[in-house]
Amino acid sequence: MTRLMATAACAAMALFAVPAMAAEQCAARADMVKALGEKFHENPSAVGVVNPNVVLEVFVSDKGTWTILASDTKGQSCVISVGEGWESAMTTAALPGT
Repeated sequence: MTRLMATAACAAMALFAVPAMAAEQCAARADMVKALGEKFHENPSAVGVVNPNVVLEVFVSDKGTWTILASDTKGQSCVISVGEGWESAMTTAALPGT
């Protein structure tokens, strides 16, 4: 819960350039990425296309904290979820004879 509050605070700090009607957990993508990197040492780890206008992005730190953003084609990002204990699955190809 502390992590969620901290991420919401970072998003709120980045809101100075966002219209007042925007949701609290949304801000310009560049501001969100900067805040995630500076505050939580999170970097992009994965991306998936939701539709032609929105992608989901997963940011992860070496300590296992993570944030999922939905980013649109206008440069706006919103926090979808945050958490701790992220583990990346390793995909390995089977070698012949194993």
